[in-house]
Amino acid sequence: MKATVRHGLTLLLTLAMMALSVTAHAERKVLDRVVAIVDDDVILQTELEARVNTIVGRLSAQGTGLPPRQLLEERVLDQLISESIQMQMAGQMGMRISDNELNETLSNIARSNNLTLAQFEEQLAEEGVTFQQAREQIRNEMLSGRIQQRRVGNRVRITDREVENYLQAQAGRGPDAAEYRLAYIYLQVDDPGNEALVDNVRAKAETLRQQILDGRDFREVAVAESDAGNALEGGDMGWRTDSQLPSLVAPVVPDLEVGVPSEVLENNSGFHLVIVMDKRGGEQQMVIQQHRVRHILVRPSEAVTEAQAESRVRDIFLQLQDGADFATLARELSDDPVSGSDGGNLGWVSPGQMVPGFEQAMMEADVGEIYGPVRSQFGWHIIEVEERRQQDVTSENRQSQARQAIYQRKFETELQNWLREIRDEAYVEFKGDYADLNPAREDSDAS
Repeated sequence: MKATVRHGLTLLLTLAMMALSVTAHAERKVLDRVVAIVDDDVILQTELEARVNTIVGRLSAQGTGLPPRQLLEERVLDQLISESIQMQMAGQMGMRISDNELNETLSNIARSNNLTLAQFEEQLAEEGVTFQQAREQIRNEMLSGRIQQRRVGNRVRITDREVENYLQAQAGRGPDAAEYRLAYIYLQVDDPGNEALVDNVRAKAETLRQQILDGRDFREVAVAESDAGNALEGGDMGWRTDSQLPSLVAPVVPDLEVGVPSEVLENNSGFHLVIVMDKRGGEQQMVIQQHRVRHILVRPSEAVTEAQAESRVRDIFLQLQDGADFATLARELSDDPVSGSDGGNLGWVSPGQMVPGFEQAMMEADVGEIYGPVRSQFGWHIIEVEERRQQDVTSENRQSQARQAIYQRKFETELQNWLREIRDEAYVEFKGDYADLNPAREDSDAS
């Protein structure tokens, strides 16, 4: 029955394309066509070309070499398929990004790059991206991040023993920690029990490392070969302190010379290469700014849609603006039962303790200001910073930072596992020039 529905979808799309071609000019080619069916969604040629052009523009601006166009298109198509699966899951779960939240995010992105929104739009145009395309791409990225936190975050468990071992390992590094700008290549092994397959992937990793030593650009190799989620960004991991290094590469990164790839590293999931693109001294702050903060949380659920939650939190915000007591509303209306029972109090909060959306708002809010609404992975928040202070780094703060670093390491591993799982479970059929990417199927209905 499902195959029949899919064939019906394909037939309808084909007929639609035929109708458009009949009405078009005789010499005009039909540019938009289906390149892949993904469960109940389709990916169009125009979508693929727009994303490829965006990535080409970005990589060219970075000076990163490009793989052959066909290979790049296939890798971008794979990225679009993964996004489509996640967007369909988000739709089924009732997740959405409101225009208000999206506008706030765009403003934050522009501001973080020292641009006005108008300047940001001009910069996008120079890269061949319309502002509307950028809006939808950012909306999708926000939804992807939200569903990844919902589905993957629940898999991550951190024990007190892990935190203790982590702190002991960091104890000997001293107060002056370096920061590293890293890039990363990951070659996945689909069947770790298949020794021949493992040997082949290992040999490929060694070959790629030698090519890099011989002068091939590391980021170009990442774009063309890496199976990591950041492959199309040239494997860029950004700046990382010692405490933020993934556990596999943490022992080798401090000893790497800038621009020289690591030896091939191996774990249960595959083979890895890492390179230090830049390095800088980063004295660890011994005094940090803490915030005494309280909040009211409104959480979407199966019974409360995203739109209803946003409407509800904005109503609470208006009540606070009209003079309602924050603590009273927190006790009555907050969906955070722990802080809600204490009038919304979260106590003194150190950097890194809160999720990014909440922390950014907390940093921007003036003392005594009712700030929000703010969206995080947990729901909608109204925030009030009651006081700020400079405080020596405490043992509790170090433990919190350790937990965050361990969580990030585990999350990255579980995310890759989850993305592979949902791709394996999805129905994907390639069309047109990409039909030869379809795997051999015993079920003739899939052809």
